[in-house]
Amino acid sequence: MTTVFVSHPPAKLANYFGDRATAALRAIAQVRLNPSDAELSSRELADLAQDCDAIISYRQTVGDEALFAALPQLKAFVRCAIDIRNIDVASASRHGVLVTQASAGFITSVSEWVVGTMIDLGRGISASAASYHAGRLPPPAMGRELRGSTLGVIGYGQISRYLCDVALALNMRIVVHDPYTATDRAEFEQVSFEALLAQSDFVVCLAPATEATENMMNARAFAAMQPHAFFINASRGNLVDERALLAALDAGVIAGCALDVGRAPDQMPSPDVAAHPRVIATPHIGGLTPPAVEHQAMETVSQLAEIFQGRAPKGAVNAAEAYRWRKAFGAGASRAGPMGTSR
Repeated sequence: MTTVFVSHPPAKLANYFGDRATAALRAIAQVRLNPSDAELSSRELADLAQDCDAIISYRQTVGDEALFAALPQLKAFVRCAIDIRNIDVASASRHGVLVTQASAGFITSVSEWVVGTMIDLGRGISASAASYHAGRLPPPAMGRELRGSTLGVIGYGQISRYLCDVALALNMRIVVHDPYTATDRAEFEQVSFEALLAQSDFVVCLAPATEATENMMNARAFAAMQPHAFFINASRGNLVDERALLAALDAGVIAGCALDVGRAPDQMPSPDVAAHPRVIATPHIGGLTPPAVEHQAMETVSQLAEIFQGRAPKGAVNAAEAYRWRKAFGAGASRAGPMGTSR
């Protein structure tokens, strides 16, 4: 039977893979679990995954040249998420290792996180609750309803589509900026980046992290927003110039922000940004709900079942180059093709 190494630290296994997926994996392979609570270096991972046919990659697990060179029996590096920026796909291909990624299972959960933070920001819920916890009576503050407010969505991917439908049900006005994808929806106005910033009461960042979007939310972008507007990032920390964000918050250029991502390890909000009194920061938990986690974990197990039968699963990104996998399982290179990497 084939052997699979699961790189999730023990403390993370239940929340980010789960008992059902673990049981399903044991039904198709011998399973070797990560014994270390620390994030594994490629050398440590190579030592632990010797003689394994596949690795299931936790969100922090790096797949680099050193790892693939050190594991000559490895046939597949399976990412239990959609974001594969932790994997050097070119190196995997040179060593004949198949790389796969999961599809987005967190569309609903991240959208609901965004709606929750819009309500929180607009009504000052977290700030008022913190005052009461500290034994202080907060001054009455006028809140803002979502109904009638303008939601500006940067990037029109799967999460954005779902979020926009929820916002419509809440009677929000919606503007969208995406230079690559047309909304084809009469209910939404597709606008330039500058127009979106100028019009929106809530600016929600859901664009993928690419060279083109690096630091797109910079000093100029924040200055273009309305002073009563809020910025919400549920995409990646790479899209935000954090110094510019802090300066905008300090100067009252924007009213506040909510972040589930940032430039700290594991894409968490940076501590200095999270500590700002006008910031609601959560530690990258927008997609952490049982249905979202199980979707990706069970899809990962299904991908491995396909891989072991010589079929390239949906989500394979380099099947044509994965000669180790093809040789071991008599595989073809059909159904291969890259997927998106937003969120």
